[in-house]
Amino acid sequence: MKEIFSFILAILLVFCIFQLNVNAASIPLNSVTVDVSKEKVAPGEEVTVNINFGTDLGAYTFDVAYDNSIFEYVSAEGGTPNDNGTRVRVTYYDTAGGTNPRINMSVTFKAKADITSTNPTDFSVTAEGLANNDASQEYDDITTPIKKDVTVEPNYVDYTIEFNHSGKLIADEENTMELITKSSMGRNYDHVKMQVEVTKKPSDSATVQLLAIERTRAQVDLIKDGWGEPDGYELGGKDVEQILDVQGVFSEVGEYVIKISLLDKDSSDAVIATKDFTLNIETTTGGTDNEETTPPNGNTGDTDNGNQENNNGGQSGNENDNENNGQNGNTNENTNQNGQNQENVEEMPENLPQTGMTKYVYIITAIAILGTGYITLKNEKIKNKK
Repeated sequence: MKEIFSFILAILLVFCIFQLNVNAASIPLNSVTVDVSKEKVAPGEEVTVNINFGTDLGAYTFDVAYDNSIFEYVSAEGGTPNDNGTRVRVTYYDTAGGTNPRINMSVTFKAKADITSTNPTDFSVTAEGLANNDASQEYDDITTPIKKDVTVEPNYVDYTIEFNHSGKLIADEENTMELITKSSMGRNYDHVKMQVEVTKKPSDSATVQLLAIERTRAQVDLIKDGWGEPDGYELGGKDVEQILDVQGVFSEVGEYVIKISLLDKDSSDAVIATKDFTLNIETTTGGTDNEETTPPNGNTGDTDNGNQENNNGGQSGNENDNENNGQNGNTNENTNQNGQNQENVEEMPENLPQTGMTKYVYIITAIAILGTGYITLKNEKIKNKK
């Protein structure tokens, strides 16, 4: 009987010992926490992942996974690190026999310097081989990752809008202009639309056209259609500079105010940037159509091909000298409106001088008379003889 009792007691003792070992191996370490030195990181900046155990550990292996397109490994503290490019494994074992346990560890990463957009990501922590300081107590592996979110984001610079032109802006002409959107580090947008409005003009009837050429070589009126596809265009990154060549046509002279805005289509047309531009439109310079034309030599009025006569509105005293062109008997006479003869004008002779032609006429006439008389006398003699 005693032998049976001793056997049962031994079995119970073995069972209790086994149960204690099982319980010791299955204790979860729920006190582990993870935090980061900063939740928003700029390109080129470092961030440290801190892991606190909540109790002293003499042995552990922690894995910290990261996105190697955003971060690069820098260093670790609290064990022997091994980086495989996507995960840093840190292993620790207290070689002093439990007299040098640790309660925390850390891994430091650096955000890549060439990042130009907002990148939300996380660090993912798992663990195995956990034991207390003297290795008398083991803990469950941490297989469900403990994650900590971080965002790598550049120090964005606001977008600026410029509307440039050289020289004067002239009404009813095509004026070459330049519309520029830029930022040294622009926040990234997937769907941006440019809106252009005329908020002031010289009159209600004045019109404005701002014509730009898109990639298909089609001409777009920015005031009617804005710039970009209906669902917008991408904008953002380092050293952004979008330049549009614009032809501005203004129908009237005066002051115009043009409002140019960038809208985020993904945020109910939230305004990204906006600016007003005041433009003064001028007229062309030069002579008018009503200018009088001055004839040569300062003379105005009517000119006759023979004698010249000046109409001076009743004023006297103006003299015009006509040159003799070498033809005998041709003399020009200038008079003013009051009928007064001009000085130094030769008077016409009362009797015109005989010309060579006149003498010949007399001689021919005399010969004709003598001939006629001779014929008449001869005819009469013939009649008398009969």
